[in-house]
Amino acid sequence: MRSANGSRRRLFWRRALWSLVWPRRRDRIQATVSGAVLIGLSLGIGTAAYNSASNILFIALSLLLACLLLSGVLSWLNLRRVRWALDIQPPLRVGQDAEVGLLLHNGKRFLPTYALWFEFAAAPFSKGEPAKPETTLTAKGIDVWAALKQAEAGTSSGSVHLRARLDPGGEARLDWGFVPSRRGLHKIELRSVGSLYPFGFLRKVSGTELCREVHVWPAPVDYRRLAASGSRRPSGDLQLARTGNEGEMMALRRYEAGDSHRLVHWKASARTRRLMVRQFSAQNSEACSMWLRTDSVVWSRPEQFELMLSFAATLALDLFHAGRLQAAAIDGSAPVPIRRVADLESFLDRLSEASPSPAPGGGAPTQASPGRARQNMLTFEPEGARGVASFINGYRTAAT
Repeated sequence: MRSANGSRRRLFWRRALWSLVWPRRRDRIQATVSGAVLIGLSLGIGTAAYNSASNILFIALSLLLACLLLSGVLSWLNLRRVRWALDIQPPLRVGQDAEVGLLLHNGKRFLPTYALWFEFAAAPFSKGEPAKPETTLTAKGIDVWAALKQAEAGTSSGSVHLRARLDPGGEARLDWGFVPSRRGLHKIELRSVGSLYPFGFLRKVSGTELCREVHVWPAPVDYRRLAASGSRRPSGDLQLARTGNEGEMMALRRYEAGDSHRLVHWKASARTRRLMVRQFSAQNSEACSMWLRTDSVVWSRPEQFELMLSFAATLALDLFHAGRLQAAAIDGSAPVPIRRVADLESFLDRLSEASPSPAPGGGAPTQASPGRARQNMLTFEPEGARGVASFINGYRTAAT
């Protein structure tokens, strides 16, 4: 047992000494202005001490070098055994404030942790094969700068600081906020952790590989509901649920996440020992399914295509909370039933990654959605040069 502990200690000190000689990738130690002055002063005093053979100058040189060495050791101990994790609460939407939480834990037994800062970055990316490396030797300066600006488009970065002391065994939470400017899949990462502790002579930055992939949904938009034209009104017309307008109660079903609490049937829930909600006739007659076409021929304007996705996401949320959305489909894929919050979030994740398809979307989805939704099909079409309108069974029901 002692030999095992001894080998672990030797291995630890070997790694510690080797990390000073050959630091890990993205780890760096830089001298601050005061540190550079201290190093220059040490060189001057050392030169004077060797030329004059003065013991006082040698003592002063040793004190300066010891102070510099102590600064590096304390900075290393300040970061040792500090653990961190990202805490991101979806949903994230374009144009709305998003909050990224950082959970900290000090695993040291005796030493507290002071004065850390954390560098964050959030950037959109697409899954697929990595881009092939290309040389910039033959490229023009303007081309290089344009490529760099395009790579940094939509990237948000910032830092947060640990203001208070983190005691041994203690925990803390720091929050970093940003506003997504583009929809799609985003990578939120903690790039580095830095410290100037204790004297501010050295800036120690330790790189991390902590990251999370999250979906950013399209931005919410305002729209107006329209009265159906003609003598016959479609049964699936957009009409939000109102108290007293649900019709007759048809049946009882189990409670699902996202159902309104006012629909809970408390007597039946107490009798069956599980939450039961009431199903009304209006919910069945006015339910509809959503179908999106992403043809590049139809949606030739990028800003109009983005507006359509935002309109569809906003309508999907409103119809789901009103109990009117049964299924959703994109292009020729099979419609997915929307019964739970997880089903709606999955559909909105697909919307966040949608792009104009070069091939026509074809006819209706491959499989009809269940129930009355196969008749009440909600579709979207361009309206003018900038607007988007929704249709149910050929009737114009809403527009942006």
